[in-house]
Amino acid sequence: MSDHAPYVRPDMKAFLDALAAMGGPKIADMTLEEARGSYLALHGMADRPARELAVIRDLTCPGPAGDIALRLYDARENREAGPVITFYHGGGFVIGDLDTHHNLCTEIAALMDLPLFAVDYRCAPEAPFPAAIDDCEAATRWIASNPAELGRQATGIITIGDSAGGTATIAVGQLLNDTPADAQVVLQVPLFPLASDAIGSASLEEFADGFVLTKTAIEFFDVAYQADRGDPRGFPIIGDHSNAPPTVLVTASLDPIRDSGRDYAKALVDAGRDVIFLEMRGLTHSFTNLRGAVPSAQSDLERIVAAMKSLLGDA
Repeated sequence: MSDHAPYVRPDMKAFLDALAAMGGPKIADMTLEEARGSYLALHGMADRPARELAVIRDLTCPGPAGDIALRLYDARENREAGPVITFYHGGGFVIGDLDTHHNLCTEIAALMDLPLFAVDYRCAPEAPFPAAIDDCEAATRWIASNPAELGRQATGIITIGDSAGGTATIAVGQLLNDTPADAQVVLQVPLFPLASDAIGSASLEEFADGFVLTKTAIEFFDVAYQADRGDPRGFPIIGDHSNAPPTVLVTASLDPIRDSGRDYAKALVDAGRDVIFLEMRGLTHSFTNLRGAVPSAQSDLERIVAAMKSLLGDA
């Protein structure tokens, strides 16, 4: 525990104070349906409205346990060949779906001016580890194979996801590096990911409660998801980083799993990979979905997009 209070942005503090005043049960005390509903409600209350886009279409692709639901976002009806974004949502691999991250996906698709596929992977406890990663990998390979539904050629894949989706982003990059897909991952963007085990980290203790994501929630997700601590699909820090794709890695300074993201940034630097590391000061976990309640977070998302465009340009 540090001796001085951490910096909290004024608009972030106002939101945290409002959350605290609302009270309500902890996630570990909710039913699964309540936990999933509260996550959707939080984003519905706190995120900016969805963007109007030329294309928002639900579709499916084949997966290892049946069809995987996808949602395609595109600011344009027609495109030339180019990169395609795959998005994996957060929620500890337990909560979250296409709807919890709908507004954010419209924003990323609009700001990047590229097609984006959001992946509705299977969640725990109904489908524990590694079901979510298996689905994310299968969907990404399908998108890379230039299906007719794409209407254009994917020249490369940009993987992005928040929290658990950030973990999936790194894991998919490693899996597609081991066994290449029809289009390669040209950029990966893990947003406040869990890359190494957060249990025992300094940030988990310092921000255990009162900063959106809590230590008890992390433990709840961990028990439900049952990730293998010896498997890089669960904890990608133990994977091979020597050929990691160009990376925009984002952490939040008030996040209990912040140190896990920092660990991965260090692993990429040590492996000599191209990485832009952004730690958003005074913000919490999930800030990308709190841009209505915490207006300053919108400019942080725009910084992330600028970094993405910069690394893509270098490629």
